Amino acid sequence: MTPRAASRRGSYIERDRSYPISRTAFVSTYAPRQCGIATFTYDLATTVGEREIVALHPANQLGPYPAEVRHRIRRDVQSDYADAAQALNDCGVSVVSLQHDFAIWGGDDGAWVLDFARGLRIPAVATLHSVPAQPSVAQRRILSELTGIAATSVVMSKAASTRLTDTYAVDPSRVTVIPHGIPDLPFVASDTVKPRLGLQGKAVILSFGLLEPGKGFETVIEAMPSVVAAVPTACYVILGATHPDSASRGGEEYRAGLEARVAALGIANNVKFVDRFVGRVELGTWLEAADIIATPYPDLDQSVSGCLAYAMGAGKAIVSTPYVYASEELAQNRGRLVPIGSSSAISGAFIELLGDAELRTSMGRRAYDHSRQMVWWQVGAEYRGLLDQVSRSAPTPVRTAGRLAIGVA
Repeated sequence: MTPRAASRRGSYIERDRSYPISRTAFVSTYAPRQCGIATFTYDLATTVGEREIVALHPANQLGPYPAEVRHRIRRDVQSDYADAAQALNDCGVSVVSLQHDFAIWGGDDGAWVLDFARGLRIPAVATLHSVPAQPSVAQRRILSELTGIAATSVVMSKAASTRLTDTYAVDPSRVTVIPHGIPDLPFVASDTVKPRLGLQGKAVILSFGLLEPGKGFETVIEAMPSVVAAVPTACYVILGATHPDSASRGGEEYRAGLEARVAALGIANNVKFVDRFVGRVELGTWLEAADIIATPYPDLDQSVSGCLAYAMGAGKAIVSTPYVYASEELAQNRGRLVPIGSSSAISGAFIELLGDAELRTSMGRRAYDHSRQMVWWQVGAEYRGLLDQVSRSAPTPVRTAGRLAIGVA
């Protein structure tokens, strides 16, 4: 099938009218791109139902994409943004689900998202994956205008909702909290799954996600000699490929540095790097095989973490730094919080949990029970209701403070 241009200018935006037009368009990075938001959008779109995708990607990464990707935006080609909006205006969708993080959109701080949003004549729901507590001037401007254009904005934590209203002066009635979606995994004993991964007899500590600086894995590695001295079978697994953007800048330099530190500490037999991007089935197996899952992130500002949500959904004991999302989700003894950068606190938490199976199980069960509100079938139902409500409302464009805002009647 030959793509046809979506605008009179012969834009790059692709359309193929051999497929039926869906009611909802999702605009985001998209699978198979190795990106947490791409995976999130794939799962969300699949759960919500029929979909039409506008895929954001670097110009040198063209796919391949599944059939539902009928439009594309080259991240660093500004004209594609307005063209994509026009394509959606013309193709019959009634609501747009836009995923926002500053890093996935083009322009300074992802400012070109506004070129796309301003060009829409149909209502949009913006899901915000990052809501900085102390935004730069540009970040504040972008989020303020984007939330003004969107019919409503979705965030995944109460903390992010409070930030939008307090820091960005967003009307609370235009903010919706819907949890991060997770797969519906069974609550299983880790020892029953470990043989499938060659980990039988190991006390497994897991961190996972795309590998890049700023995730605190160094602190866990520094903690491991003390852990191994107390629990000789302890094995720290770092699961995930290097983030594509980090790889394009520095290759595997960061991973090599972590491996060198492991070797220097003499714990090569107790730290395992799994250098690949795993699919949902294999990821579920790794989650089920873990005794402890660690999210040692140093950014206290982090208002959502898909990795933490997945860990809770697997029913595992969790050791985490007290970033905003972890503090909220791991309250009431659903996990163990440790200070940022403290390898001694991490090792102490690991040793205690690995030495007390009953404590691990009870902590994991509390996290698991709390996470039932996050399973995709339930999150998808919430999104379906919200998208239906927005699509059935008549948007009324109004000009306020020099920007376009869309009110929902």
